[in-house]
Amino acid sequence: MTIRVWTRQRLKFVAILLATVLLQSLWFALPGHSAERVFINFGPLERSIAVADLETYARTGKLNNELESLSRYFSPEQLEQFRNALTLSADIDVVTVAQFLYTPQGEAILDALGEVVQTARQLNGARAIRGALILAAADPDADFNVLSFLKHFPTEGARVDLQQVSSVAREVLTTINQTQQTVAQIGQQATAAAGEAGDIASAPGNPTKLGPYRWQKQSLDQLTLPTDLYLPDEQNVPLVIISHGLGGDRSSFAYVAEHLASHGFAVAVVEHPGSSSDQIEALLTGQTNEAVDPEEMVRRATSIQMLLDELAAAAQGSALGNRIDFERIGGLGQSFGAYTMLALAGATVNPASLEQSCPPELSSQLNLSLLLQCSVLRLPQPLPTLEDRRIKAAIAINPLDSVVFGEAGMANIDVPILIVSGSADTVTPALAEQIRPFTWLEVAERYLLLIKNGTHFSTIFEQPDTDTLPVPAQAIGPSPMTAQGYIEAMSVAFFKAHLAGENDYRQYLDQTYVQTLSQPELPLYLVRDVALEE
Repeated sequence: MTIRVWTRQRLKFVAILLATVLLQSLWFALPGHSAERVFINFGPLERSIAVADLETYARTGKLNNELESLSRYFSPEQLEQFRNALTLSADIDVVTVAQFLYTPQGEAILDALGEVVQTARQLNGARAIRGALILAAADPDADFNVLSFLKHFPTEGARVDLQQVSSVAREVLTTINQTQQTVAQIGQQATAAAGEAGDIASAPGNPTKLGPYRWQKQSLDQLTLPTDLYLPDEQNVPLVIISHGLGGDRSSFAYVAEHLASHGFAVAVVEHPGSSSDQIEALLTGQTNEAVDPEEMVRRATSIQMLLDELAAAAQGSALGNRIDFERIGGLGQSFGAYTMLALAGATVNPASLEQSCPPELSSQLNLSLLLQCSVLRLPQPLPTLEDRRIKAAIAINPLDSVVFGEAGMANIDVPILIVSGSADTVTPALAEQIRPFTWLEVAERYLLLIKNGTHFSTIFEQPDTDTLPVPAQAIGPSPMTAQGYIEAMSVAFFKAHLAGENDYRQYLDQTYVQTLSQPELPLYLVRDVALEE
């Protein structure tokens, strides 16, 4: 693959754009104050630009005074992009902004950003940024953008450390290039390993279609975790636990539960009250100041352990009888739920990795999942045991694991694992959180399923006409129904082979079969090993 080479001029331009985006993204202030100038520092050099000139440029396209020098460094196309970035607006509710910025996660981001965007007296700009952002979001007469932010910045000037911004931009571009290169490498490796489609003609069943089993759904809200149980009309069927991500609920992966139940699996879809859509609603309505309590990093796994105890006890009575085989239990989770399943499957928290990487630097905070992973350090030590030996196989979709488990923690997993990654995931980035951690696995039965162009939200079913916060179409990415179909088919193949013990289904755990599923808008690759070229 050809990796794009970034010249110094392009890097400087990206740095300016990144500074603009950072200013726009995260901004309590004194009323009546606004920044009159923006001071740009690069080492010992400093230049200043009047905010009025920025406004004129944004409105008319005319480069006045200090801005005229920009024309010597950037092309007309680049200057137009910069102009557009100044007025790029977001429709964000002020309560949403304020509530997030007062969470520990928001304050951590502000503290790091405040080293880059400082006050006129060269103090950390965290408080000023927060105030300007909140007031800009609350201003009924202005759009929420960079210029609005500057009008509400509570000192006479805002100082931007362009050297730090350039460093962040360089790291971001390096990561983008590395990810593109690795995705291309995996694609080539998988394609080279594929055989002819006719090789799987004699394989059993059809994982893409509904199976032959009839099932019923029971809502068990009296258990440790509210649970929907999908139960086939059979005896001694394997059980799969499904765990949603932060802000999800039992509807997020109900489509997978229905599909698995039709293929003869009992499926328990749980809801985690401390990190569900109700928790996010409580944050936005001021009922809590935490997006997620750090204790949830432990509570999720231990609650599932208690849930399995409760289901096993219920199986001794007439309600469940011999319907479920508790010797064959698997797990499937997405994002925070994928972390949960990796912990239950044996991944251990790695204090050394956490101490080394937390708090994350500004460039690392572009990996939003690190804020959640680093919250483990706020918990009393030692942590309780998160592993549950009853889990015999697990699927982890878009997991967060790089720092909280690290290499040593991931190596402790000794049950079959399928990690699903989306190359366009900006919440748990593919290279950092799935591809590299996949190489740390030592268990023989390991699989990496890569959805090229897939995002963090591709596999989540978004319930129409609900009160939950909608995910923008750009964040969902192309053809989510295609990605969800991939999860249906591959979960059947994986759990049939590694939980139900039906070895014929191993034929589906191969690129030969995967390429029959793969669609142009979301190319699909399956590999068993990856040798990273870093």
